Amino acid sequence: MKQLINNLKGDKGIWSFVALLALFSFMPVFSASSNLAYIGHGTGNTLGYLVKHLAHIACGFTIIYYVHKIPYHYFRSISKWLLPVVWVVLAVAMIKGTVIGGANASRWLQIPFVGISFQPSAFAALVLFVFVARYLSKTREKAIDFLESLKELWLPVFITLIFILPSNFSTTALIFSMILMLVFIGKYPMKYIAIIVGTGILFLAFFVLLSKAFPDAKFFNRVKTWESRIENFSTDKPDEDDYQIEKAKIAIASGQIYGLGPGKSVQKNFLPQSSSDFIYAIIVEEYGLLGGLVVLGLYLLLLFRFVIASHKANTLFGKLVVIGLGFPMIFQAMINMAVAVELLPVTGQTLPLISSGGTSIWMTCIALGIIIGVTKKEEEIAQELKDAAKREEALQKLIDRELEEEVVIEGDYSIEDKATNPMNAVLNK
Repeated sequence: MKQLINNLKGDKGIWSFVALLALFSFMPVFSASSNLAYIGHGTGNTLGYLVKHLAHIACGFTIIYYVHKIPYHYFRSISKWLLPVVWVVLAVAMIKGTVIGGANASRWLQIPFVGISFQPSAFAALVLFVFVARYLSKTREKAIDFLESLKELWLPVFITLIFILPSNFSTTALIFSMILMLVFIGKYPMKYIAIIVGTGILFLAFFVLLSKAFPDAKFFNRVKTWESRIENFSTDKPDEDDYQIEKAKIAIASGQIYGLGPGKSVQKNFLPQSSSDFIYAIIVEEYGLLGGLVVLGLYLLLLFRFVIASHKANTLFGKLVVIGLGFPMIFQAMINMAVAVELLPVTGQTLPLISSGGTSIWMTCIALGIIIGVTKKEEEIAQELKDAAKREEALQKLIDRELEEEVVIEGDYSIEDKATNPMNAVLNK
């Protein structure tokens, strides 16, 4: 174990906060899975869900370990070649996607012979953030031409978002907003960002109008869900999402300051997504306001470490990668918690590293591995500078010692006894 810990390079703060979030997730997932254990005339045994979550977390940390060993600049070129692969996978998901948990969104792909469901949009977001960071770091030395950036940057971005939008508006909006933040930090001209935002709004409006013109098309079947969620959030009209929010609010109110205790949640039996989308409500019910604040604090501390890692990164690409992969993770957590307390409409975003689900955990862990890889490079450079300083110091000490020895030799020779000094004999003659 000690050897393994010594092999963990990079920012120890990020490692620590990620480990704490992962460890904390076991009790809420174990408790919240009880309703899933009874669905479909199940036995009510939640141990299987706990073991499954343990396997997901273990695989996730294995992913972090091996990804952080890869030099992060390798992902610079990999992202460019992975984008076409992402488009193909998203297209397949759009056509032959699997429905999970009763949702009418074909967001999932079943991996043959393995039995694992995979959500391509999570992987697409990961590749897209690295791709945008690559473009911004490549163009930092020259003035950005808008038409050229449309072809090299925004066309791939919009193609990817078009594939994700029909089945998952919240993920599309999250990715787009994070890309806008990233290009703003990367000093992309504000006037061009305004044009892109306007274009995105116009395209979304056109998409909604097409859904009205072709209401029975599968491509537009989620638009009604978006409209109903926004309408229910702004009115008191009852709905299935409204039912979930009410149960989440009851759970939060029941928790009070100290909570009901681990495993004693009542609303977990009524919340359909208690172990994923609404797990924060179960956390507050069982661990109280204090438990909810601890979880919030861990995410904020993780955000703080991301800011430090970005500031210390020795390349612009490293800085942008940390921001592009780290900030969406924290922003997604804030959205999940905001939905649970009815600050936002229901979105379907999970709580990173805590909610159950393999795809969400693994994609988060890939992002964390890349971020830690950036911090590992910083440590390597700092260590190289430290070693070079030590070598220079040792060399200087050696030179100083040799000079001192020469001075001592000359001094001793000058004060030797005249009788034994051969030069004195010559001078006396």
